[in-house]
Amino acid sequence: MRSSLAVDTTLLRPGLRLAVGLSGGADSVALLRALAERARELGLVLHAAHLHHGLRGAEADADLAFAEALAGEVGVPFHSARVDTASEATARAGKAAETIEEAARRLRYDWFRQLLREVPLDAIATAHTLDDQAETVLAKLLRGAWTEGISGIHPVVEWAEGRCVRPLLAVTRTEIEAFLRGLGQSWREDSSNRSATFTRNRIRHDLLPLLETWNPRLREHMAQMAALARGEEAWWRAELARTAPQLILPGVPVRGGGRAATEGLAIEVTRLVALAPALQRRLLRHAARQLGAAPDFAATEALRTLALSGRAGQKLELERLTAERTHRELRMAAGAPPAVAYSTKVLPQYTFAVPGSVEAPEFGLALNVEWEGAAQTAVLRGWKAGDRVRVRHSSGLRKVKEVLERMRITGSDRAQWPVLELAGRVVWMRGIELEPEPGLRVAAHPLPSPAG
Repeated sequence: MRSSLAVDTTLLRPGLRLAVGLSGGADSVALLRALAERARELGLVLHAAHLHHGLRGAEADADLAFAEALAGEVGVPFHSARVDTASEATARAGKAAETIEEAARRLRYDWFRQLLREVPLDAIATAHTLDDQAETVLAKLLRGAWTEGISGIHPVVEWAEGRCVRPLLAVTRTEIEAFLRGLGQSWREDSSNRSATFTRNRIRHDLLPLLETWNPRLREHMAQMAALARGEEAWWRAELARTAPQLILPGVPVRGGGRAATEGLAIEVTRLVALAPALQRRLLRHAARQLGAAPDFAATEALRTLALSGRAGQKLELERLTAERTHRELRMAAGAPPAVAYSTKVLPQYTFAVPGSVEAPEFGLALNVEWEGAAQTAVLRGWKAGDRVRVRHSSGLRKVKEVLERMRITGSDRAQWPVLELAGRVVWMRGIELEPEPGLRVAAHPLPSPAG
């Protein structure tokens, strides 16, 4: 007896013009086959959509051919397009750090929204599974996400052009493959899914299996955590819609009452103090988002500390946000002011062979660098604009400037923060754990600060 898939049909309705995002992988092939079998029963007008990302050469060309042939076999209209993901990621590098994974995802969803407008369609269906959900939640936990991050992959995402639905979030990858084998249906394997370069692959192939030796139901529990977090976030959105307009004030107060229109927002300290810490944090982050900032936990706590126990006139500079405490209010404005040149002293660069050691009195430290590769020259220097690093347990490269802002490093310390460059890459920086470079170990030891 052939197996079936537990497709969430509550996300569908009769007459829905629905395109399945068809990569050619097992998950998307299974979703297309499952929906095609039930299209008449469910009243669906089914399409298939495949985006060629311009990566993996002939392998990706074969994926496109496979997807087009499968769409023809099941009798649904087929839509395809090509993008140059690598060029797109490079072009955006000066604006915001973006990995190939992030660029591919952005381009894919941009194209889906274009299809919704132009075909036209009512919805796009993607084949995210329970395993994808578990991997996403775990990745968010590793990065220190808030509740909205732990909510993971949402079953429905609403766009102006239509919606994106995920009908397989309760289905495991094992069930997917069993379903396809029961049909005698082949699928494509993406070679990049085996690459340890990508954080998700390390979570999928290494971390999750290890954690499952402690709890075999971990994937299920991660998916449940996501569902709980989505419920919490829905409640908070409603609560903030009710309370924020009463507590977050525009502009600044003027004599005689009322407020003058200026850029920025404010919260009365006495009213903030009376609230539970959970609501305090939510209101502060809600106000920050309105100003284009996204403070992490440490930055949010710094805002709370300034509001609850700061002195009048005390200021705080965060990433894309400044805050000032007055006698009555915490005032916030978008955009940190330009970095102050705290020191005009030109910092030396210490060039040395690795493996090897160096003493750097100007930085107050000594480094011992073990290197298993061929001998190379390394440079210990102060960071500079444009430097990027790969922080441990985070995806993609991050600007050193942004890392220092998150670490709340300011003043002369920030201006003189040391990094180690090897083979054209920053492989170490003080105070932060980076993704390890194969064969490289860096040990730092403090030295007395130089006189003067």
